[in-house]
Amino acid sequence: MTETELKLQVPAARLRGVAAAVGTPVARTVRLQAVYVDSADRALARAGIALRLRREGPRWVQTLKALGADRLQRLEHNVPREGGAAQPPAVDPALHAGTPAGERLDAVLRRLPPDALQPVFRTDIRRTQRELRVRGGALELALDRGRLLAGDRALPVRELEIELLRGSPALVIAQARRWVGRHGLWLDLQSKAERGERLARGEAQAAAAMARPPAYPAGADLAAGRRAVLAACAEQVLDNASAVASGVHGDEHVHQLRVGLRRLRSALRLFDGDRPDDPLAAGAATLFGRLGAARDQAAIAGPLHEELQRALAALGLDLAAPVLPAAPEAASPAEVLRAPAAQALLLDLLQALQPGDAAPQPAALKPHLAGMLQRWHKQVAAQAPRFAELDDEARHRLRKRVKRLRYAVEFAAPLFEAKKVRRYLQPLRLLQDRLGAFNDVCVGLAGYRAAAGSDAASAFALGWLAARREQRLADCAPALLALADAKRFWKKP
Repeated sequence: MTETELKLQVPAARLRGVAAAVGTPVARTVRLQAVYVDSADRALARAGIALRLRREGPRWVQTLKALGADRLQRLEHNVPREGGAAQPPAVDPALHAGTPAGERLDAVLRRLPPDALQPVFRTDIRRTQRELRVRGGALELALDRGRLLAGDRALPVRELEIELLRGSPALVIAQARRWVGRHGLWLDLQSKAERGERLARGEAQAAAAMARPPAYPAGADLAAGRRAVLAACAEQVLDNASAVASGVHGDEHVHQLRVGLRRLRSALRLFDGDRPDDPLAAGAATLFGRLGAARDQAAIAGPLHEELQRALAALGLDLAAPVLPAAPEAASPAEVLRAPAAQALLLDLLQALQPGDAAPQPAALKPHLAGMLQRWHKQVAAQAPRFAELDDEARHRLRKRVKRLRYAVEFAAPLFEAKKVRRYLQPLRLLQDRLGAFNDVCVGLAGYRAAAGSDAASAFALGWLAARREQRLADCAPALLALADAKRFWKKP
């Protein structure tokens, strides 16, 4: 079977209110104690598979889960087991044979020794659940409170699961909006299996999610191609957003979230054109901006500053690292992601991944992408003859166009000859890197000007940065000319 659900994290301060809202007279509460198994090298986790044995009140259930078609869905297969409270049954993977999830499990187990599976972590949860009938179907609300346990380590669990019983997946998203708005919950696509597996390894946080190419279905039309590209963008955005909202994240999660948001905006423009009224594009732009302060700070206090400090030290001078002043209302990345506007964007993104009612557009995908690539390439190449005459604002706009072109190339790449795509990407990436280095110097120079004093070290720093700006500006011109002359891998419309 396919499980369709979303999970929302519950702030500690809101737990009592959420418990009261879920725990109506028709709700029931049950204790759930589970053991999750995997191989020593975590082969199941790497394949997106979770296998557990759980006691649900007086009975045992063995459950296998695997990734589904999108972030709302997972493959699931449950098997009742015999066993007592003191003597649980042994996990038996063969019980899932012949199911879609079982086939994925078997493909992994065939590469492992027969006795490779072992307990990895446990859960001890009290679940309060009830059915909720809504127009067009029915849902199950389940509030989980308890702990994940691995050796002497533990993580608290406070989450609300909204699972589809009958009807359209859109019902799950609509219900999630209500709980986010009323109780301040936030979306979390990290499963208990993923969190528990990290706990067992002693890792505080997941790795940042990187960009992946779209997986186009065979014979994809324009609508299916759009969904495939949005799904690839959504994976990077949603995974990093979950980590950032948790409050347990690194700078790379924030960076990759911003990359994902920029890719999403490029994808929307690639398929839908420039639509300022599109709430998904507008929401992505707003969230991107709210997460941008850290990027500017990195330009001032990162490698550029370290290089400057070495130059100052060679002259016997010293300069403290200036910091961009934070606005009084500045929020942490976690607070930004938990805010209603950010949560609305993430739910809008999930909604956009659902198949619509649009009529098929056969054979339109590849010609559409080729036409847009040609148009965006010409916009960038047109700046080559007069690059030296552009002001910094125009150069910044050029940098954004170059990024947009690169993302479009990466979206289209699976449909074209790989060698030709790589050949085109080489000068495109070089130009993006050089424009990025120029932008970092410009941001750094502005920050130093705002913070510099009247001493010799400050004067040297400003002069050094100004010289670096001219050097990096000079590096951009030949890279832009190389891209303008690059052999295109698509046929010109």
